[in-house]
Amino acid sequence: MVKIKVDYKDDYVKEIKITGHAGYDEHGKDIVCASVSSIVITSANLILKINKEKVSIKQEEGLIQIKVLKNDETINMILLNMIDMLEELSNDYKENVKII
Repeated sequence: MVKIKVDYKDDYVKEIKITGHAGYDEHGKDIVCASVSSIVITSANLILKINKEKVSIKQEEGLIQIKVLKNDETINMILLNMIDMLEELSNDYKENVKII
């Protein structure tokens, strides 16, 4: 299961930690894992293009962690949009994606 932990401070996203694998299908054919990866990597890449000094992004096998180092309205909107898309995916694949 993919677990997504979101921490907020005031109205800003401070950290998002995504761990695990969906287990929907075998490696290389898992559309749920591919969807999570696509949503998160696209959002992270956009944030890095806007201002890579306001975030820290760590990526390892089975882990993506985004830490906001300095609040920014645009970056927050991108992260909130990413969370909304992950929530939609979680609604469709409750046994494979969970937002904590």
